[in-house]
Amino acid sequence: MTGVPASAAGGHRRPASAAVGPASLWNIANILTMVRLLLVPAFVLLMLHNGGYDPVWRSFAWAAFAIAMITDLFDGHLARRYNLVTDFGKIADPIADKAIMGAALICLSALSDLPWWVTGVILFREIGITLMRFWVIRIGVIPASRGGKLKTLAQGTAVGMYILVLTGPLASLRFWMMAVAVILTVVTGLDYIRQAIVLRRAGRTTEETTK
Repeated sequence: MTGVPASAAGGHRRPASAAVGPASLWNIANILTMVRLLLVPAFVLLMLHNGGYDPVWRSFAWAAFAIAMITDLFDGHLARRYNLVTDFGKIADPIADKAIMGAALICLSALSDLPWWVTGVILFREIGITLMRFWVIRIGVIPASRGGKLKTLAQGTAVGMYILVLTGPLASLRFWMMAVAVILTVVTGLDYIRQAIVLRRAGRTTEETTK
């Protein structure tokens, strides 16, 4: 210690309480989420252009889908790391995730490229788990598991391969990739249900002991 005040030494330090303020709505994380939302209608237009079977337009649709999935990887990470979490982001981020995946699955099934039951299973799981998170949010938060992250990766890869017009071995590979995605979708969904039940039971036990 030199005994010299920080202000005299040129070290102007703000109080810790003033160092971090509320995050602005127009931060990079929210902007990425907004971009992903805007990509949904753009993706649908590209996917269905010229009847929905043009390889060139399907490639453009794949690019829009890929960009959306990439922004999904970064916006949540940036929001948590740089304290950019906002109420808008909490609501819009999961909506954007489900919207781009749902749009892709519905388009693929409408074009008869993907069975409707696959789309139904994935969408039922995604919407159901989102609603379940809200059901238990008063008690606790169900964290994203490693299996859940693998599920997201498998879904994105499989759907992306179906968006492209593939033939030969790649067409066979995408079938098995989608099979893996569906299995992970079901297994991780059941695990989230188990976690939700445990949280609800713990919440009831806590309420009974505090009465």
